[in-house]
Amino acid sequence: MKTVLSSDTMDIPEGVNIKVNAKIIEVEGPRGKLTRNFKHLNLDFQLITEPDGKRKLKIDSWFGSRKTTAAIRTAISHVENLITGVTKGYRYKMRMVYAHFPINASITNGNKGIEIRNFLGEKRVRKVDMLGGVIIIRA
Repeated sequence: MKTVLSSDTMDIPEGVNIKVNAKIIEVEGPRGKLTRNFKHLNLDFQLITEPDGKRKLKIDSWFGSRKTTAAIRTAISHVENLITGVTKGYRYKMRMVYAHFPINASITNGNKGIEIRNFLGEKRVRKVDMLGGVIIIRA
């Protein structure tokens, strides 16, 4: 059975700007700008400003099935993660462990890349370049 209209809203915090253009969401904050494409979902996105000045993002699903209705909350979670990324940022810690072959890692390209040597005893050197805005620090 299809529901006529399912909708959900989320608050937009102060200091964060959100632009909606054809299911492409751009979130801009103090730490930068992130973009996410939601064209694969059959949802309607719109920005709402309430009379008291609060800004909200409203997501609607017209005549949606169970999966489409569930996608509303998923889209809100993705936008919340974008907001967290542009306000607080994310930190990932990676630990290298080995059982027999000692792994050797070196940071290259001015903290923008890493070279991993002797992974599982291989002679090949694995090189990984980080995306923009990512910095590698050895603890």
